[in-house]
Amino acid sequence: MSQRNKGRRDLEARIGYVFADKSLLDTALTHISALSGKTRAGSYQRLEFLGDHVLGLVISDMLYRAFPDAEEGELSRRLADLVRRESCADVARTLDLGAAIKLGVSEANGGGRRRTAILADVCEAVIGAVFVDGGYPAASAFIERLWTERMTKPKRPLRDAKTVLQEWAQGRGLPTPSYREVARTGPDHDPEFRVLVELPDLPPAEGSGRSKRAAEQAAATAFLNREGVSSAPPET
Repeated sequence: MSQRNKGRRDLEARIGYVFADKSLLDTALTHISALSGKTRAGSYQRLEFLGDHVLGLVISDMLYRAFPDAEEGELSRRLADLVRRESCADVARTLDLGAAIKLGVSEANGGGRRRTAILADVCEAVIGAVFVDGGYPAASAFIERLWTERMTKPKRPLRDAKTVLQEWAQGRGLPTPSYREVARTGPDHDPEFRVLVELPDLPPAEGSGRSKRAAEQAAATAFLNREGVSSAPPET
C-alpha cells in the first residue's frame, strides 16, 4: 500500500467514513493556494459552501430533539455557538485535518495548517464531501458523533458578550454601546481587526479578532470584565 493510500485510510478512519469517491475527500482538503492558474473549481470552496448549510441543518435538528422545552432564542444561540468558525476548527484539530490539507508553499510556510479560518473551512468541506458521497444519513452521523458532546456541554456562555453588555447598559439607562473599528492589519485573506466599544461617561474597551464580529465580541468581553460583569447565562 502506498504512503498516500495509507494516509487516506488513516484519515477516513478518524473521520469515521469511507468514501466511495475518493476524489471528493481530495477536493475537500485542497486549498486554493495549491492550485495552479486562477480557477477555484478544484479547491474546497464549493464543498465548504454545501457543508456549511448541511452542518446548520443537522445541528438544528439535533438541538430541536435534544431541547424540547427550549425557546427559539435559546436554540438560535446554541446553534450559533456550535457552527461558528472556532467550533469547526476545533473539530478539524480533533481529526488532525491540518496535516492532510494541500496548501501552496507560501501558505504552508505561513502556518496555514494551524490557521483557524482554513481549518474551519476544511471541516465544512469534509462535511460537504460526506454529504455528496453518502447522503444526509452519512453526514448526520458524522456531525452527531463530533458535535453531540459540544452540544450538551457548551464551552462558552450561551449569551454572547455584546448582548450582555447591551442589557447591562440598558439597565443603567445608557444608550446602546457603539462599536468602532480602529485598525485592520494582515493580508486580505486573513485580516485581524481591532474594535473599540464605547458608552457615555465610561472608558472605552478594545478587542481584536479575525473578523469584525469577533473583535466586537472581544471588546464587549473586555468591557464587561473591567466592570466586573459576568457574561454567563443566568441559572434556571
